[in-house]
Amino acid sequence: MQAARIAFIGGGNMAAALIEGLRKNQADDATHAPALVVSDPSETRRELLTSLYGVLCSAKNATAVDSADLIVLAVKPNQIYAIAQEIATVVKPHQLVVSVAAGITIEALQRWLGGHVAVVRAMPNTPAMVGCGATGLYASSMLTPTQRNLAESLMRAVGLVQWVEREADIDAVTALSGSGPAYIFLVMEAMQAAAEDLGLPAETARLLTLETVFGAARLAMSADESPAQLRARVTSPNGTTERGIAALEQAGLRDAFAQALSAAHQRSIELGRELSAGEVRA
Repeated sequence: MQAARIAFIGGGNMAAALIEGLRKNQADDATHAPALVVSDPSETRRELLTSLYGVLCSAKNATAVDSADLIVLAVKPNQIYAIAQEIATVVKPHQLVVSVAAGITIEALQRWLGGHVAVVRAMPNTPAMVGCGATGLYASSMLTPTQRNLAESLMRAVGLVQWVEREADIDAVTALSGSGPAYIFLVMEAMQAAAEDLGLPAETARLLTLETVFGAARLAMSADESPAQLRARVTSPNGTTERGIAALEQAGLRDAFAQALSAAHQRSIELGRELSAGEVRA
């Protein structure tokens, strides 16, 4: 990442999270911090990003792309085609393009960008905004080892990174970690509501729920045991936890999560097809 020039097309929450992560990672070595530039149509957003992070901003995508080593497409999937068409004439073969847009295939991106450009698909999630993201990456065959390291360093600025071997696996990543925070938020909602039904004040139930989920995740990340082993370790025979786990199993918790991931996985595939059809309609 040293001395790299990174252009962000789109200055929304994900771009801001990546910029903040990169700035924090380079805080102790400002001389090797990457040069960052952002293009966004909103003047208010450009002014905010400049004020917060001191980055250069432009209203023109082509200006941001010029001379960049890495181009991050941080816009909504339905905006990618138009933006790719706009910058196709200025993107150079040595540049690396990282897309965080769900559903847009590498084949489509390369075609829209004129062919000879290395592309990485990234599927981050919203905890990236607090430096605790989980990102799946898939790369085109054109990627060089240096470009692979550049893409990985970019996403490591906001959390964990895992490469997948097949592009189709990005749909599974979308269903698991991409949508996963919302599943956990729903679990938290349910836990808090159930605790309130048992008589706890709302704020007490909320704080205990938040810390319980946070603590469980921290413990699982630091422990050598699997989640199943950790669960068994705190489930005493004939105790309260055993009774609660039995109720969850009887209610079909495992099947519910399997159905949720399957449904999200299928929708990710469908979105990719719809976006390709949208290109034809455009």
